[in-house]
Amino acid sequence: MSSAVVDELRRRLGDGKVFTDDFVRFTYSRDWSPRPADYYSMPEVVVRPTSTEEVAEVVRVAYENSVPVVPFAGGTGMGGGAVPVEGCILIDTRGLNRVLEVDEENMVVVTQAGITVSALNEELAKHGLWWPHDPESKPASTVGAAIACDNDGTFGIRYGKLADYLLNVVVVTGKGEVVRLGHRKALCSSTGYKLHWLMVGAEGTLGIVTEATLRVFKKPEARVVEAAVFKSLSSAVSVLEKMIQAGLCVESAHINCKKRLQFYTHAYRQRYGRAPEIPEWAEAILFFSFGGDRDVVEFSRNYASSLVEKAGGVLVKERELVESWWTSKHLLEFEPFKQKWPDSQRMKKFGAADLGIPIGRIEEAYRKYLEIAAKNGLEVLGMCVYHQRPNRVSPSISFAVFVDDGNPDEVRRFYKYVSEMSKMAVDLEGTMSTYIGDGERLGGFNKYEHGPAFDYMLEVKRVFDPKNILNPGKKFASKWIKD
Repeated sequence: MSSAVVDELRRRLGDGKVFTDDFVRFTYSRDWSPRPADYYSMPEVVVRPTSTEEVAEVVRVAYENSVPVVPFAGGTGMGGGAVPVEGCILIDTRGLNRVLEVDEENMVVVTQAGITVSALNEELAKHGLWWPHDPESKPASTVGAAIACDNDGTFGIRYGKLADYLLNVVVVTGKGEVVRLGHRKALCSSTGYKLHWLMVGAEGTLGIVTEATLRVFKKPEARVVEAAVFKSLSSAVSVLEKMIQAGLCVESAHINCKKRLQFYTHAYRQRYGRAPEIPEWAEAILFFSFGGDRDVVEFSRNYASSLVEKAGGVLVKERELVESWWTSKHLLEFEPFKQKWPDSQRMKKFGAADLGIPIGRIEEAYRKYLEIAAKNGLEVLGMCVYHQRPNRVSPSISFAVFVDDGNPDEVRRFYKYVSEMSKMAVDLEGTMSTYIGDGERLGGFNKYEHGPAFDYMLEVKRVFDPKNILNPGKKFASKWIKD
């Protein structure tokens, strides 16, 4: 990149929003995706705009000079989607952190996209509202990043994913044009194309989202959280299906294999100095919650408990175990430096294949997971089945392993594991990714899933980004998988 480009950025944004110091650029050089410990990819220059127009000015400079642009938010992604590419301008979107409007009557919020999920909900709480999208990374994850990755949340089985909240977005295209996509504050529309949904999961390759209008909800009066153990994963899935069929409005539902439970009970072990006691026969544990009016919540808990018992499951009586799991998933109230992130990551990193598997194939997928992890010499961390579509069993599954990023060969074997697991998901009539996104791991390789539709995706990319300057290489090429 020529110094003239940096000078032009300073002229348009001001010196205080443009950074070329090594110590600043270094902080953006990687995300949470497994990669060799000594692998870093630094941007050429970092900019921190605070308005849509400033983002547009940056992209116009990039377009005029054919320079790549990479948007960056909290850096918590696990697929390399926000990792800088060589010679790029990196846009730190966290300067776009203002709530523009809280419309209580219409139950929507208009916000800049760089605000974190936690900060947005702190503002909404002043109005008795909340945005139920609830990733564990919410203190760092931003609204724009959630849209770009289409990541999961704790309450997906009741409220859904990003497409269920997103009413419209303001986007800066690859030409630096500012476009509003969507249907304002209306909850549904049959006119035109739903172009705002194209931004969901696009990872900044079609446009940079600077503003979003989101559906929000009244905060529930009461909540109960329960857990039950089962002899098989399929039994846990079946009971969850029966809860929904019975008419219960399940607020959250997560099914863990026994190994994964150890990861999510890190807080329990820190407090009590031992692992929780789980029956030897138990192969799965279902955590579930109900939220709403107190009487309805209590009825729902009792009815759900009766369904668990009829199916041969056993409710977990040890409240400390249930509460430690809820702390890990939602409350995030940890002792300093003793939470599972990063305490469990000090020796090896968390790595996962995030797959969508049809309901009836989960047991089969679990067996293959254990086989593929063993084949690649990786330590199994465990499986967690999230559910991300409203009022239905809708598996979004984390098949997690530990990865020693100090061992380049183990990192290589991890991505071999991801490629084999991804093919397995497609062969089982599922999908390669449900919350991490393609990033720089599945791009190109994902043609195994999309077939000829992959070429149509490239055409869509050319419409929004004719010079291929927006996060180039992501979604369409893999840095790690060469199959």
